[in-house]
Parts: sequence; structure tokens; C-alpha cells
Amino acid sequence: MIPRDRPAINEADIAQQAGVPLATWRRRDAPAFRQRVPALFPNSRTLLYDQAQAYAYLAGTPMPPLPSGEHPDDLLNDEETATALGVVPSTVRAYATQGYLSAGKTVYSVRVWHRRDIEERRNNPPGQGKGGGRPPGTGTGPRKTHAYEGDPRLHTAAQALNNASDTPRHRLAESLAQQHGGSTRTWERLLTQAGRTLSPG
Repeated sequence: MIPRDRPAINEADIAQQAGVPLATWRRRDAPAFRQRVPALFPNSRTLLYDQAQAYAYLAGTPMPPLPSGEHPDDLLNDEETATALGVVPSTVRAYATQGYLSAGKTVYSVRVWHRRDIEERRNNPPGQGKGGGRPPGTGTGPRKTHAYEGDPRLHTAAQALNNASDTPRHRLAESLAQQHGGSTRTWERLLTQAGRTLSPG
């Protein structure tokens, strides 16, 4: 997490600030640096650090603490977003591509989303008003043709059906649940609906 959208920095720019080649910095300086300055996304392939903390370390001055607690301006990566939404990271990336989730922004090649946007999507999924019903004033508007209309998982289910050959539908649903999150029963419904409403291809 990048707390409150604070400036971040990667190791290449840290090495540049230190005035040494990146390879030299990683070999000679990085081990001690990493012990003192926590990575913002420890499991990411791209290691990012709080810029103020990195500069303080390089200057030999006291390191400022990071803000504590959750804040709407926090930036979450795909793993943290997936945890908040109850899905897996690949589903988060698919949601962003398909428009079910905002595109977010990129910080040093790491895709991140504001906590406020993720919580808004979690608390108000598309097509649902408060309490899961239709929003007030929309009773006379067009109704969904089926429960999963507009759900990006429907396209995933259709693609899986096209590629499934003779795989039993319940096995396919189990596989999709493991890959993208959600229950096997939900994916069975999505597969059924995809078979009814989406043409192959």
C-alpha cells in the first residue's frame, strides 16, 4: 500500500540519488537499505519505497514514520484490491480491462487504485441500489434481461465454454472459481447464462 498517495520511488531512482550505478547499489547498498526502509508492496516484482523515507535514509537523517490506519487516498495494488473485493488479482486486472473497475493509475509499472474507489465498487456493485435492490426512481426504467447482464465474468464464462470441448460444466465452474474467485455455484450460473445469451467466438 502507498499510504495516502504519498510520492514513491523505485530502486533505480534511489541508486541515481545515491550517485552509483543500479547494479552497484543493489550489490553493495541495497541489503542494508532494505532492512531499514520497508517496501510499500513487499511481494511485488517492482520494489517501491516511500520517497521521504528513502531520501532520509540516504541523507542519514531521522526517517519519517508512515501514516497509520486506512485512508481513502491510500493506493492499493492488485493483490490488496483483490483482498478488499473478495476476488483474486487476475480478476481485478480483468475487471479494470473490462470497465467493471476503474483503470487506476500506474506508479513505476505497478497498477494501483485508490481505496475510496475500491470501497465504492465493493459497497455499490453495478446494477444494485442500496440494500441490493433497484435504485429509487428506476422502477419504470429498462430492466436487465438476466441477473448477470453487464457482468464482465459472463464473457470469461463464454470464453471458457468455447475452449472447454467436452469438459463437464461443474468441473469448468470449479476451475473458474479457483482462477477468478467466487463460488463454484456462481460460476455454474454464469456458464449457464453464457450458454444461453452469448454466441461462440
